[in-house]
Amino acid sequence: MATYNTEIHTGGGGWQQDEPLSVSISTRGDVVPGNGRPAEGTTVTWSSPNAGNGSVTFFDDGTRFEGTAQFSGEGPVGYRGTLTG
Repeated sequence: MATYNTEIHTGGGGWQQDEPLSVSISTRGDVVPGNGRPAEGTTVTWSSPNAGNGSVTFFDDGTRFEGTAQFSGEGPVGYRGTLTG
C-alpha cells in the first residue's frame, strides 16, 4: 500500500490541499506491493457512487501521480499527489 498527499485544482482557485489517498491494488500478481507503490506508468481509474470517479497515472518510480477526479456532489478537478515520507 502507498499513501499520497494530494491536491486538487479547481481552475481559477489554483492547487489546494486535499485528503490523503491510499492505494492498495492486487490481482494474481502484485500490482501495488503491500509495502510499495505503483510502478511508473501505472494508471488507476475508479468509479463509485460514494467515492466519485477519476483517473490518475503514476510517475517518477511511483512517487507522484497526476490526473483528474470528480468527487460525489462536486465538479471535475485536476488531481495530483506525492508519496508520503
